[in-house]
Amino acid sequence: MRALWLLFLATPAFGQEIPARNPHNTAADQAAGAKIFRSHCAPCHGAKGEGGLGPNLATGVFFRGATDADLYRNVTEGIPGTAMPGTFFDGTQVWQIVAYLRSLGRNAGAALRGDARQGEALFREKGCGGCHLVRGEGGVRGPDLSFIGSRRSVEHVRESILDPNAKVQPEYRVAKVTLNNGSSYSGFVMNEDTYIVQLLDFSRGLQSLRRSDFKNFEMDKNSSMPSFKGKLTDRELDDLVSFLWSLKPPVRSE
Repeated sequence: MRALWLLFLATPAFGQEIPARNPHNTAADQAAGAKIFRSHCAPCHGAKGEGGLGPNLATGVFFRGATDADLYRNVTEGIPGTAMPGTFFDGTQVWQIVAYLRSLGRNAGAALRGDARQGEALFREKGCGGCHLVRGEGGVRGPDLSFIGSRRSVEHVRESILDPNAKVQPEYRVAKVTLNNGSSYSGFVMNEDTYIVQLLDFSRGLQSLRRSDFKNFEMDKNSSMPSFKGKLTDRELDDLVSFLWSLKPPVRSE
């Protein structure tokens, strides 16, 4: 009953439409929204909305509906098929979060100086597709970059190219397993429990390995991606960043 009551508080009164425009959009509302965002949203979206486990929200472009009412629904109800959950904030607090998201501004385009088409050619030339999936093509040894431009800031993309070890998500740390029979495996841990480790081995595909068979199990906290610092000219780096930043899902128009 308490959960139902909280859900009732978080939504407009029964039968009422969600306002098309945010009714709580003052500087005080934005400040209040910033506090809520930092405590509840930042773990996925970054401290300043720059992206991480969840999409980059600091560009002013929203791919799941861009109206104030869309943003209200996304925060309140969550987004089906994604990791975005619904919330139990009251209606005013949700609007304050929306006000804060609007205040973040469009801070990405000014940092782009390269040619995305040249960057795509460079991406192929350097063999990046051997590890990274883009639009259904490529490898699985690194993150899927198909929508990286909507998930990360320009600064993060640039840093990942020059210093891959700066931020390595746990799911992309390489596990190295040696069994008692001498067999060795290397890949990403997909799931594990007390008895079994499911490993996406780079050569053999998905493997279920019994812990009782382990002779050695190591987790490399460094990135398997090499640094391109000093290996690209400034122009090439700008082109590559511009290409990666261009990889975004289509914006929902309705």
